[in-house]
Amino acid sequence: MIDIDPALQPGDLLPAIRRMWSISGRKIRDIENNYPAEQGSPVFTVGGKYTARGWTEWTQGFVYGSALLQFEAGDDSEFLDIGRRNTLEKMAVHVTHFGVHDHGFNNISTYGNLLRLLEQGRLPEDPWQRHFYRLALKCSGAVQARRWTALPEGGFIYSFNGPHSLFADTIRSLRVLAVAHQLGHRLRGEQEQSVSLLERLIQHARSTSRWNVYFGTGRDAFDQRGRVAHESIFNLNNGCYRCPSSQQGYSPFSTWTRGLAWILCGFAEQLEFLADLPDDELEPFGGRQAVEKEFLHTAEATADFYIEQTPTDGIPYWDTGAPNLHRLGDCLMRPAEPNNDWEPVDSSAAAIAAQGLLRLGQYLLRRNQEEAAARFRQAGLTVLRTLLQDSYLGLDPEHQGLLLHALYHHPNGWDTVPEGSRVPNGEACIWGDYHLREVALLTQRLAETDNHPTFYL
Repeated sequence: MIDIDPALQPGDLLPAIRRMWSISGRKIRDIENNYPAEQGSPVFTVGGKYTARGWTEWTQGFVYGSALLQFEAGDDSEFLDIGRRNTLEKMAVHVTHFGVHDHGFNNISTYGNLLRLLEQGRLPEDPWQRHFYRLALKCSGAVQARRWTALPEGGFIYSFNGPHSLFADTIRSLRVLAVAHQLGHRLRGEQEQSVSLLERLIQHARSTSRWNVYFGTGRDAFDQRGRVAHESIFNLNNGCYRCPSSQQGYSPFSTWTRGLAWILCGFAEQLEFLADLPDDELEPFGGRQAVEKEFLHTAEATADFYIEQTPTDGIPYWDTGAPNLHRLGDCLMRPAEPNNDWEPVDSSAAAIAAQGLLRLGQYLLRRNQEEAAARFRQAGLTVLRTLLQDSYLGLDPEHQGLLLHALYHHPNGWDTVPEGSRVPNGEACIWGDYHLREVALLTQRLAETDNHPTFYL
């Protein structure tokens, strides 16, 4: 399990964070100037150079969102120009993309970051620019909410696999429903049906908690508290749950650690959002106490599981049930080994989870639950400290990736195995780079001020 450093403070990481931003800026410029856009959105590196992989176009927002985070961290207008110009020129298709569950990834990272910067006074006030970002986020929230499978109790935003499929990843697309709701928007359906985006957000989160997360209650033979299934499958004839599944993990009965990280981070940031909503907005869904209790129950279970099922330095192997982990002996009792001969690690899962742990800690601190808050906050800082070390940063100026030893799709064999190695290592993915920047900015703000960035307004 993670060897949590109880004394580590956000300010202790500032020198390493500043170094990371310096490296990060060079990577962003390199991709902007040298990546062949006709390939499609950058996804992961091969031999240190970003390339595309056609599945869905779910990563483009991370490219331009990274430039906006770089600007927010250091006020260099070059990166504002890269992020804003490319959002204007290239991101509109993602606002009206009806074929994916990824609106929160693409559009909060771009339009959402830009609107947030305007709201904070970091950009000069421009009414038309403000209206443009607001309209994009309203449309994106409604389009995402329309991708809906109704269940006898609630429902969910279905994945690109089809209306039978509930993905763990989609919890982070709820961000766009949240912001669109904040902006006063609703989904209009057939015969002028008016649908609350907040209602769909809460229903999807509840479905994810109920079906994709386990709580040690004997649901099946592999029911371990905090374990996560990447995908849940439903019978569309009657809405009944059928079974767990996994697209990118080893099996439905083990835990793909990036799916675990998505759920941990998604529920933690939604708790922050719910805490800032007026009480009356939550009354139709059982009231604040009921909604927050369910979200917190899920966030804490997955956070505990991550801490307990991850090596001492906070970097997980790609799946907790990966078939050759036993060959590594007591691999959870020592730091992760990216260059081992048996199973790859996934640093992108660590970057996502680190943010979830930090946000969960901050949420609990607001509720005066200091002991639990300290456990999760210190775990998040411990993970980030590892990610900022030389062995995980893309120090080579010829390598376009920022965060090394990330993994995309191990079962499909999409990840590069370097010469002389037996498992993928040494490469980066664009969401790993983005989330390292996001958690670094969060930690930087925690060190410098009492306020910290949130996805919402």
